[in-house]
Amino acid sequence: MTLSPYKLRKAREVYTYFNVLNSISWNLLVGVIITLFALRLGATPTYIGFLSSAFYTSLFLLPLGKMLAKRFSIIGVFSVTWILRSLCMAFAVAAPFFDYAGQRKTALGLILLGVFLFHSFRGIGMIGNNPVLSNLAAGPDRGSFMTQIQIIGSSIGMAGSFIIAMILGIEPPIFVFSILLSIGVITGVVSGSVIRKIPEPPSEKDRQGMNLVSIFKDAFSHDSLKHFLFIMFLVVLVSGVTRTFAVVYAREVFQHNDGLISLYSVFGGLGYLIAGLSIKFLVDRLGAKPLFLVCLILGIVSVIPVIFFPQSFIENIAGAILFMVFLFFMLNFGFLGAEGIAQTYYLALIPQEKVLDLGIIYFFVFGAAGAAGSFLSGLLLDFLMLLGVSPFISFKVLFIILFALAIMALAMHKKMKSLGSLPLKDALDVIFSFRDLRAISLLDKLNKAEDSYEEELLLGALHDTPSHLAIDGLLERARSPRLATRVEAVRALEKMKKLKKTAENALIDDIKNNPYTTAYISARILGNHECKNAIPLLRELALSNDYMLAGEAVIALSKMKDTGFRPEIEKLILETQNPRLKIMCAEALGHYGCINSISVLLDILRTEEPHPYLNDEVVLAIASILNIQRFYYKLLVRYKTDNSLAAALAMDEAESAVEFFNTTLAGKKKTTKEKFEKAAEYAGHFQEVVKAYIKEHKGESLARWIIESPGAGANTGEIKKDEMQKTIKIICEAAVDAELSTHDSLRLLIIQWAARKMRAMVMRIK
Repeated sequence: MTLSPYKLRKAREVYTYFNVLNSISWNLLVGVIITLFALRLGATPTYIGFLSSAFYTSLFLLPLGKMLAKRFSIIGVFSVTWILRSLCMAFAVAAPFFDYAGQRKTALGLILLGVFLFHSFRGIGMIGNNPVLSNLAAGPDRGSFMTQIQIIGSSIGMAGSFIIAMILGIEPPIFVFSILLSIGVITGVVSGSVIRKIPEPPSEKDRQGMNLVSIFKDAFSHDSLKHFLFIMFLVVLVSGVTRTFAVVYAREVFQHNDGLISLYSVFGGLGYLIAGLSIKFLVDRLGAKPLFLVCLILGIVSVIPVIFFPQSFIENIAGAILFMVFLFFMLNFGFLGAEGIAQTYYLALIPQEKVLDLGIIYFFVFGAAGAAGSFLSGLLLDFLMLLGVSPFISFKVLFIILFALAIMALAMHKKMKSLGSLPLKDALDVIFSFRDLRAISLLDKLNKAEDSYEEELLLGALHDTPSHLAIDGLLERARSPRLATRVEAVRALEKMKKLKKTAENALIDDIKNNPYTTAYISARILGNHECKNAIPLLRELALSNDYMLAGEAVIALSKMKDTGFRPEIEKLILETQNPRLKIMCAEALGHYGCINSISVLLDILRTEEPHPYLNDEVVLAIASILNIQRFYYKLLVRYKTDNSLAAALAMDEAESAVEFFNTTLAGKKKTTKEKFEKAAEYAGHFQEVVKAYIKEHKGESLARWIIESPGAGANTGEIKKDEMQKTIKIICEAAVDAELSTHDSLRLLIIQWAARKMRAMVMRIK
């Protein structure tokens, strides 16, 4: 049964408390401290490898945990085994006393016994790990929650390593290890008690379950699961070996003391913490697969310096310390980050009803990889040193092998299912994009918003930070019960460069179901993104009583060049009495760019008292059809600031055109003298006819000048050749129309069009 939001929040709080105590216990019992403890007692690389393998071999006890889970509750098994595992480390607590008594081998044996028993009980109890996490990680923030768990662990590990470094840095007596281990035992017992408060995860349909053989057959019958398990095997093997033997590497090759090595572990914890924070921030937006690959690539990069590190630099203390800090940081950031996100990917890959059974496979593969890698690596190092190979070269050989295995894992990444994740290239674009990262940050804040006012502010910020990653979050807010929030959410979608199909469908639903509110914004967005599927619906809504929606619908249709509907828009602009709708129809006709629409637009100007802004929009639409709006708009804006400048602006246009004629053709060799002289005579009259038109309202001379221009029917570059004659006719009729001559903005447009025409004539002669 799925937990209610309240119960889920309370359960997560309990688990967080458990996670804190468990992380403290882990770092004091089997973290880097146990490796340093063993090394203080003279442990060999083989011993360290064997000790490290206990963590992994214990996972093979999961079937025993499953058997117990059939009889007892999963939480009960989880709790009891967690308490027992901590108590077993009492053997390691006693080890220093045997060392003081001269029984060093016995002391090493007690450490080994305590660690193996610790991990054995842990392996049994881990049967509850995946079901509990899967139950608590329900919802869209699955990846974020699971990464938060890792962040807590890494933060405590980092702090614990720092404290241990301070304590061990002064080479204290060996019984100090007993004190630290005792604290770990106590916190471990308490954490086992706390986990009892977690709700029991839902039972699986087949609690009696498949046997182990059937589970393996089921897992490896799915190619995607099989391929990922092999990739994970390689990654866990490399991860476990590099992080375990980095401690031995620092001790044997660089001869650094326990305190310094513990300090390196602080930076290792910092690397894992930053990896966790980065993954938590990105995983729910990018998906698990690309982040897994990024972490793996960074892990591979961290291995390369070990392979090429020169022996002469070992004596350089400052350089060696900086190198080890980098190594511990990057190994944990890369490989441990990859391990963490791998579990998130795996839980998304397997069916929910098979979490318990297939979770066993996950840990089996995890255990086999880690155990084999740790044990064989220890044997390899001891074997090479036995042959007389120096520790420096021995570790180079080991890391070369690990590098090759990691490259093999990376090469297989195409066999991993995307599970809705972004492709690696797109994910990297997001990671290196400030805009996308800011959008993710805003989305996270939006999810935590406590009131609608805060939502509005964040949605406004998302409008100014367009990112395709925000689309799903915006669509969710577009269903808000508050109008202002819905408006801001839909408005933010407007800035997106590209819409997903789900967004297109949501916008189409919005224009159907939400007239008078957000439908007009959705219609505008559909037009801007040229969503052809919306054309039939937009045609219907162009006649809607919601004039805002109708206006945006006609503009959307014009942007999509739905030429079949243009006559309807021409009819609508003449019939409607709504100034806003007239303005939007005029804009739409400008987008179509059809010469025939100019006559309709001129009819609007002939009305007795047109709306003041309608006049401007109509003239701008005509300018768009004539393809000179980019020139005319500046002229119109200048005129609107001071209407008395009409004559001056018109004469400036004429003078500028004549000057262009003279300077462009001056000194040029004329191919046809007669043709040039005719053009010069024609150009010489331009200022005169413009003056008569703008000052005396006499357009006949300008119309005649236009008709008589050399190559009057030629293509000017602005209008197609076959439409030029029609355009000239319409412009000339407008110039001589006394009713239209009262509109200074229209006269400025006609003058500028004539000036552009003369410039085109100059370029043809040239």
